[in-house]
Amino acid sequence: MDRETRKAAIAAYKERKTAVGIYAVLCTTTGQRWIGRAADLEKIQNRLWFTLRQGGCRLSSLQAAWSKHGPEAFMLEVIEPIEDEALPYVRDRLLTERLAHWCQVHGAEAI
Repeated sequence: MDRETRKAAIAAYKERKTAVGIYAVLCTTTGQRWIGRAADLEKIQNRLWFTLRQGGCRLSSLQAAWSKHGPEAFMLEVIEPIEDEALPYVRDRLLTERLAHWCQVHGAEAI
């Protein structure tokens, strides 16, 4: 890859739109849910599954369920995509509010 092509690819990556929102991790065996927020919904499952496989999830109930039932018992679903906000602090406040709402609705722990 030449220098100009590389620069163009990096610029395109930085300018891409990311899907922001609220997601749920569901254990299909027990029906347990954990709710989280993500600045990039397309990449959150890969990041979360990696953390769980390594045994490094900070939420002990999720890590324990993962260890007991295995990765095939889990799925990730997008609950609420959030419209793209130009101001980061507005987006963060909105994500925090919606996370609390969905945790209450589902009676779930926040990730």
